[in-house]
Amino acid sequence: MLLSETTTTGFFQLVPWIVFFPAIGLLINTFMPLVMKALKREWGEPAVAITGVTASGLALVVSVLQFISLRAAHGHEQVVGVADWLNIGSFNIPWEFRVDTLSVTMMLVVSGVGTLIHLYSVGYMHYDVRYKGDPKSYARFFVYLNLFIAMMMILVSGNSYLMLFVGWEGVGLCSFLLIGFWYTKNPDATDGTKNSYAAKKAFIANRVGDFGFLMAMFITFWHFGTLSFSEIFPEVAHYSGPDGLIWWIAGFMLLGVTGKSAQIPLYVWLPDAMAGPTPVSALIHAATMVTAGVYLVARSAPVFNAVEGVHVLVALVGAATALFAATIAVGQYDIKKVLAYSTVSQLGFMVAAVGMGAYVAGMFHLVTHAFFKALLFLASGSVILAVERGHHPLEETGDAKHTGHDSHHDDHDAHHEVFDPQDMRNMGGLRKRIPWTFWTYMAGTLALAGIFPFAGFWSKDEILLDASHFEGTALVYIFLVIAAIFTAFYMGRQVWMVFFGEPRHHAAEEAKESPWTVLVPLVVLAVLSVLGGFMNWPFKEGLEPHAFGHWLDYTFAVSTGHEGHFPEFDFGVAIQSTILAVAAIIGSWLLYGRKPLKAGQTDPLAKALGPIFKGMNAKWWVDELYQAVILTPYEKLAKFLSQTIDWNFWHDWFHEKGIRDNFQRLARFLADPVDLGFIDRISHWLAQGAQGSGGWLSKLQTGYVRNYALAVFTGVVAILGYLILLR
Repeated sequence: MLLSETTTTGFFQLVPWIVFFPAIGLLINTFMPLVMKALKREWGEPAVAITGVTASGLALVVSVLQFISLRAAHGHEQVVGVADWLNIGSFNIPWEFRVDTLSVTMMLVVSGVGTLIHLYSVGYMHYDVRYKGDPKSYARFFVYLNLFIAMMMILVSGNSYLMLFVGWEGVGLCSFLLIGFWYTKNPDATDGTKNSYAAKKAFIANRVGDFGFLMAMFITFWHFGTLSFSEIFPEVAHYSGPDGLIWWIAGFMLLGVTGKSAQIPLYVWLPDAMAGPTPVSALIHAATMVTAGVYLVARSAPVFNAVEGVHVLVALVGAATALFAATIAVGQYDIKKVLAYSTVSQLGFMVAAVGMGAYVAGMFHLVTHAFFKALLFLASGSVILAVERGHHPLEETGDAKHTGHDSHHDDHDAHHEVFDPQDMRNMGGLRKRIPWTFWTYMAGTLALAGIFPFAGFWSKDEILLDASHFEGTALVYIFLVIAAIFTAFYMGRQVWMVFFGEPRHHAAEEAKESPWTVLVPLVVLAVLSVLGGFMNWPFKEGLEPHAFGHWLDYTFAVSTGHEGHFPEFDFGVAIQSTILAVAAIIGSWLLYGRKPLKAGQTDPLAKALGPIFKGMNAKWWVDELYQAVILTPYEKLAKFLSQTIDWNFWHDWFHEKGIRDNFQRLARFLADPVDLGFIDRISHWLAQGAQGSGGWLSKLQTGYVRNYALAVFTGVVAILGYLILLR
């Protein structure tokens, strides 16, 4: 039986503030600049930063209080009602917050990592808005970040699919706004539309996935008559109807997952989303929003457990995505694109895990991935910022005072040299220039590669262990193992290219370490990337065994009716995966570390693999395939409908020839033959008759009395004659 009750005990009554605090922060940063401008004062960057970071930080405090209260309540979920929302007849959906171990885990990840990224943005965006020539957009950025935190909190804490969908759509909107944040700025595109195109691409791809989520909700409501988790899950647990119904619900949910969590075939939007500022890549496209699909499957565990076979489909989609995206990451040169495809791959690990029913393993990797992938994205932003500052020092920030290069030369380069600060071929030797960034980046790299004892080792090993025991198909385990090998290789390749060897550009030679607001979040995330895996310690000796698994089992055991099974640590799987990862790193060293790349040198992997590397670098031409198969026919159809059907037929022929011309002909007929030729002629005839009779009668008006007397006499005689005749 599902334990659910409305409560105000402990700190549970504070849970709405996980949404209210970020909402208040964004409202302050939206309107205070206008108020201060009216007062002829300035709402400067410090005020904007303090407001934005505090709003997210307070949401973190509330999330921690929910964790404390839930532990005190022995993990029993609580439902906190705020207000009635939708009341239509017997249909009632209240605005309720669901506080259980799954939602609180997501709250802590979103608000914790989100607050660190807010702090990071204080320093990073100070430079970025100036390099983009728009310092006033600093406040707008923090407004969008706070809005995202608010929407993500709604998504993970709602007690119904409809409330979850509000947050789901809200983070989609924030993704669009933040990916296209520099929609008018893009040094890589001559038409200035690339960033806006990336935002549109993300928005449209996610709308396809959202169609699936909507259909799943419609079918769920049609059959169960409700969208509330508290009412649906007990019924699903004892469902005895046709399997096809649950299959359709789960299948449409999977379509939603492929959109939001960037799985095959809708993953194509996430790599292009790197057009947004680096903090956006870390917050939305590594740690939080893209994990919403994984959360949806975990939250809907009773639905996915209700039918046979659906686990195989979900797991295969995740495993195939993990492998496919990992191969593409090997061939990228953009430092953020490597991490973007890595994110798609790691999301595949998570989807495969929850698809297999290994919900704890999937959520465990979600949490650790939030630590090390947010770290890697933020550290990559620190690398980009360091290279940018080396290439084009800003006088107002004091960078130009410390450079050994002529500032006029730098200005000349900035205006005439085509330079990409994200291209790893422009880097090299940065470990000496930015040591703090280097060491934190190494922590994230080793965690992602799955090297002991970093966090990724524990969570990825647990997924591989579950995959090795998965009865659905052995392909899931095979795909994930190969993907793990590629992961270690492309991360080794990236580290050797970025941090080792000699600088391949003067920007790398003059790179500068980032400010403390950027470095502090990196250090914190690096510590979490090292120690985070111990939260689910798999041994009986030492720490509490499977603490994270038992924590989540409070939710999964109640919702599914089955207590979790936590397998013992398998040294065979762990040693095998570690040996393969180390071998991959050694392989990357042989190609890129032993003889570091020189400026202008051809990539050694391109020489070794030839057309295969070309395919990896070209992302296997999937975007081109989509362009040829979907976009070009769609554009041609749209052009045909707009030009041929709407303009040529509907406008030119139907409206103009069919309606306008015939109307004009009818109007001319009514005006000339009918109105002028007939109606007006009758009027002329009447006028002429009146004029003729008037002329004739006017002759009787002589003006002589004798004539009038004669007429009267004649009339009298006529009347008398008539009367005599009557007699």
